[in-house]
Amino acid sequence: MLVLVAPGQGAQTPGFLTPWLDLPGAADRLAAWSDAIGLDLAHYGTQADADAIRDTAVAQPLLVAAGLLSAAALGDSGPVSPGAVAGHSVGEITAAAYAGVLSEDAALRFVRKRGLAMADAAAVTETGMAALLGGDPEVTLAHLEKLGLTPANVNGAGQIVAAGTAEQLAALAEDKPEGVRKVVPLKVAGAFHTHHMAPAVAALEEAAKDLDVADPKLTYLSNRDGKAVTQGSDVVARLVGQVANPVRWDLCMDTFRELGVTALIEVCPGGTLTGLAKRALKGVRTLAVKTPDDLDAARALIAETAEITAADAAAATDA
Repeated sequence: MLVLVAPGQGAQTPGFLTPWLDLPGAADRLAAWSDAIGLDLAHYGTQADADAIRDTAVAQPLLVAAGLLSAAALGDSGPVSPGAVAGHSVGEITAAAYAGVLSEDAALRFVRKRGLAMADAAAVTETGMAALLGGDPEVTLAHLEKLGLTPANVNGAGQIVAAGTAEQLAALAEDKPEGVRKVVPLKVAGAFHTHHMAPAVAALEEAAKDLDVADPKLTYLSNRDGKAVTQGSDVVARLVGQVANPVRWDLCMDTFRELGVTALIEVCPGGTLTGLAKRALKGVRTLAVKTPDDLDAARALIAETAEITAADAAAATDA
């Protein structure tokens, strides 16, 4: 089984969209999305510097646009139908659009409102996030609680992301949990998935009222608990609430394992989630789509996985 995943904030780098705009129709799609949300996605994806695309209100729609452009390019003759889809944090909106819960235009409008609301919430207090690598999860979680920090992302594969005020993160840098190898500050502008984002939840509840929502056409896994969500209204409710609650990517990967996932493709700007999968999902083939140069390898993996799935289904029928 193939799973398609979409990365979250912090995966963006200056100029990362440049090669994608050479694909047929990509520039026109990006221009239409830019007009719809009042943000020049082409400029931010090709010319803006690291500080400009670190802005939450910019980074979030930029990542969803990149994910949708690259996902659409995976199929030679139409959309790819993976066995499951999931996204990390804002990547959940990319996955929701790919699963048919939201149209692409609706997803971009919604994520624009999400980014603006979260940027406003982040401006109230100086906050941030840092990744902790290694260590025992129980020891790490207890240490974070002692420092007043929130485990905003429990990513599995030996990685937990802490979020809180600048002072709390400074204390963490000076006093990291026993066994943790490294504390890495993240390129984000707020303590996402914590109580600091509560004002954004209210704003998104209002924005969600205008959405035209459909039930997922593909198996859609939620960051809340790693479970499959079958109703579009539930997907959207989870998207709204998730901005102020921890991302449980570890539970999503547990579900990948339970589903029998054998291949994982991460859409642009890929890398983070494939890295986690390599450590946590032994034996699962992974591929990060970073540039259009990766598309041929991704298509080959898709075709190979489809052949294996078809062969397994035929063998089960014969049995």
